Amino acid sequence: MLTTETDNGLGVLNNSQLRLLRAIDAVFLRLAGDWQAPEFRFPFLMRCKDLDTFDYYDNFPHLGLAATRLDPPSLAAELATTSRPVQRMPAEVMEPTSFALPSAACYAVYVDLAGSELPADGVLRTTVGTCFRNEDHYEGLQRLLGFSMREIVCVGPEHAAKSHLVRAKEAVVALCAELGLDLRIEAATDPFFDKNSGKAKMQRLFPVKEEFVVNGLAIGSVNYHRNFFGDRCAIRAGGDTAHTSCLAFGLERWVHALTDRFGGADAAACAVESLN
Repeated sequence: MLTTETDNGLGVLNNSQLRLLRAIDAVFLRLAGDWQAPEFRFPFLMRCKDLDTFDYYDNFPHLGLAATRLDPPSLAAELATTSRPVQRMPAEVMEPTSFALPSAACYAVYVDLAGSELPADGVLRTTVGTCFRNEDHYEGLQRLLGFSMREIVCVGPEHAAKSHLVRAKEAVVALCAELGLDLRIEAATDPFFDKNSGKAKMQRLFPVKEEFVVNGLAIGSVNYHRNFFGDRCAIRAGGDTAHTSCLAFGLERWVHALTDRFGGADAAACAVESLN
């Protein structure tokens, strides 16, 4: 049975694909456990003001999605004059909102730690979240409007954040080799910093984002933000502003890549479940 999806990025996982998603996420959870990264579950929504603290609406306006309440009187008036079923809700029936649908899982970690004085060696956290991105096109499980993101996040001193990146890359390379995935690591960028700033110039010397690519599809990434989130959220570790880094996995993309590799979701699930 193939995954079914509409033309707007809404995908459905069948039982075999869901089994595979849970199996590969269990592997990632074991990694987190080995690294002593406890699991947290954060709200599905974020406050707009928290995302704006990260310059999100300046840097990622094309991805942004808001969660808004409908105004009942305006909605009733609209429904009385439009054909049914309604294809789109007009802006006139929507109230201003304070909440957004996040496009990455790690943002909530930094907000949760805001104002903290962490141990000298920092902390690790893992979480899985449903993330949303307003893309210009969608394509099955490879590109969805809403998708599952597992992240393992390090918040601490510079050396700890960088060590997390090294360990994360080694773990993913080893995992892909064990599963027979043809992996490439490609440098990419996320525009956290003003292009003319000193941090942006450093970005060109030390990549802040590297993607794990299988058959042209990015199935995960490692990301180093220096002290950007530590500064914006007033997080300190060992007396200094904390640095952050994260290892991120797009779970549905792993389902796609593994299904393609093993010729079916059930065969892929068996291979993943057999990993020690």
